[in-house]
Order: sequence, then C-alpha cells, then structure tokens
Amino acid sequence: MQQNSVSPSYVAAELQARKDRSNHDFSKAASSAKDAAEIARLDGDLASWWNMTFFQAENLLDAEDFDECAELAADLVNGPRATTACHDKARTYILLAMARQGAGLLEQAADAARAAVDLVSDESDVETNVKARQALIAALADIGRLDEAWTECLALADVISAEVDDQLVGKAYWVIGNVAFLCNKVQEGLDYHELAAATFSPARNLDIWAKFNKASAAMRLAADVADADTLRCIERAELATDVIGGSANDFLLMRLNRGHWNYLAGDFEAAIEILEGVCAEADNTSPQILGEACLLLGRAHEAIGDHPASREHLLKAAGYFEASGAQQRADQARDFLAAES
Repeated sequence: MQQNSVSPSYVAAELQARKDRSNHDFSKAASSAKDAAEIARLDGDLASWWNMTFFQAENLLDAEDFDECAELAADLVNGPRATTACHDKARTYILLAMARQGAGLLEQAADAARAAVDLVSDESDVETNVKARQALIAALADIGRLDEAWTECLALADVISAEVDDQLVGKAYWVIGNVAFLCNKVQEGLDYHELAAATFSPARNLDIWAKFNKASAAMRLAADVADADTLRCIERAELATDVIGGSANDFLLMRLNRGHWNYLAGDFEAAIEILEGVCAEADNTSPQILGEACLLLGRAHEAIGDHPASREHLLKAAGYFEASGAQQRADQARDFLAAES
C-alpha cells in the first residue's frame, strides 16, 4: 500500500518498531508496530495503519506468537479494512500460511498459501510468487501430500530467474531439497541443498545461515544420512545460534537434531536423554516437533529392548502427528508399532 504524508509521532513510532526488529526483539517490535498503527488510525491514515499492522504480524510470527499473528493476518486480508491490491493480499496470505503452519494447522496453512499463489501466478512480481510457492510447498510437505508438493517444486524451479535475489533463490532451492528428501529422492535433496548452501553466507546473514544448516541437518537425518557433512550442519547451526541467539523453537529443533544424530550413531542412551528433554517442553512447542521427538524416542527405546516405553512413545507420536494434520507421519508411527507386535 502507498503511504500518504505521515505525522512526526507516527514516524517516531515506526522507527522504534524497526529498531526493535533490527535488535531481534520481535515481541517488542510487534508492540511498537501496534503503537504506530494506532497513531496512524487516529490520524486517519489507512495506508500507514495497514503497513504497520502487517509489520506487527510479521514480528509476531518471528516471536512465534502464531495464533495472534494468524488473527491479525486474517483481519488484514478479509476484514473491513482489507487491501484490494493483489500484491499485498498475497503477502498477507503468505504470512497467514506461515502462522497456521507454525500453529500446526497444516490444511489451513496450505489453503492460505494456495490463495497467495493464485493471486500472483500471473503477476510480474516474481519475488512474491516464489515466496507464495515456498509457503505452499512447505505446508503440503508437512501434511504428507508429497506428490502435490513435488509438482509445486517443479513449478517453483521454473519461476526462479536472474531477477530473484540470491537469498530468495537459496530459500527456493532449500525447500525443493526438503521435498526431494521427503520423496526419497535423496541425491536430488543433497544436490538442491548444495545449491542453497552456495547462496548463503554467515557474513551476509548469520541468522539465515544458522536456520539453513539446522534445517538441512534435520532433512539429512530424516533420510538416514549421518555423514560428516550432516554433523558439520549441526555444529554450524549450534555455533551460529550461540552467537546470535534464537527462539525456544530454534533450540528445541537443534536438540532434536542432536538426539537424532545420536540415535543414528547408535548412542541410544544419549539420544533418549536429549529427546526426553525435548518432550518435557510440551507446553512450548508444536505437535509436529513433539511427534518427531516421540517417534525417535520410541525407536531408541525399542533399540535397547524397552518395549513398553517404545510403545508408549510411538502412540504419543501418532497422536501428536494427527493433531497437527500430518497423517502420513502418524501412519509411519503406527507402522513401527505394528512391527513391534
């Protein structure tokens, strides 16, 4: 949305919000953006109100306040003051998809992402098109609709061009590689993640570099690739996050990776200790992460011969996956249960 002339008090509030974000204090940035939006509303400046409310929602997403982010995004796209611009509607649907995915509402996330793709598929805004397709692919993959996700990956690969920023290209290769791993196209997954890694640099953006290494390690581990490159991904993510800090979710995912690494390395006791710590954070994490931790716990207990504990955790894993809409993963947990019987 284009901004009209704005008041000095609004400018000060917006600058404060952007300063808070640059300091990675996302909760404070969301609060400051809300203050700026209220000033704009009182000034009758709808464009500035919309932009700051969107910025508030972006920061709520990064603060992992998924429910409030989704509520704001839904209001921005469907409420009485919703924008009519395709570009802004698409951006908001992308935000809504990411918030719903974070909250474990995977079907709703896919619906929102599909709405974004439909808005920008024929537009010249390549960047928003790429981001919309990334959001759709991520949601479809989490649900387990892998054939659809791979079809969308091929469409995304066609959209990537020289017009797209290197960091965004890297993120596109990253998500395509993720789906390749999930589809058991392991070599393609490794190849796409190598392409992604070549675009990321700790000097340019340490936060993205950390998140990529954390996520790449998780996908490699899920494909039972426990080589030196996987261990390097784990260590890079841990080192970078120690430097820049991270959310509770970031640290839980890194512990999950470490637990998975220990499991694949045959150190089942160490894996159990780490994964039980992840499960103890049930009030602070998503059903999807809890499902992954319980699934690994079940397999680790089975490996040491503790069958009752194994069954308990595999049942929990199936329940958590179902709660998040990841039916394919729930079925996998039950397959492990059936194999034990």
